[in-house]
Amino acid sequence: MSADTAENAAFIDAWHGFIGDDARVTNDPMEAHYIGFNMWVNAVTEAGTTDVDTIIDALPGQEFTNLTGGTAVMLPNHHLTKPVLIGEIQADGQFDIISQTTEVAGDAWTDFLPESAVLESDWIDLKCGMYNTETQTCVQLTSNY
Repeated sequence: MSADTAENAAFIDAWHGFIGDDARVTNDPMEAHYIGFNMWVNAVTEAGTTDVDTIIDALPGQEFTNLTGGTAVMLPNHHLTKPVLIGEIQADGQFDIISQTTEVAGDAWTDFLPESAVLESDWIDLKCGMYNTETQTCVQLTSNY
């Protein structure tokens, strides 16, 4: 909510109008959902269908303006590129943004945990968001993650 962009201001105004409360704040998960939903709409429009498998194939490469400056891109792992913002918390609960990167690629799995390091997410070549490179299987349907 603290990002000073025209897109963010418009989103906040629309949000406050929708909920009828000017005091409630927005957050990063709301922005990610807003971006992802609009990418889904663009993929449906581009594909000319609402068939889920067709839309999943159309998502990688979709772009949409993020609310903190720049453009988000949907990666083959179905995660977004977004800038990293570092800020100082103010008395009103908002942030004074003191540093911002260019867009950073989102990673589906961490290489720092052994059970996750063997996983790969690739919806273009593997058609899987939880592919185990050791067993060479797509395990997302049977996983408890």
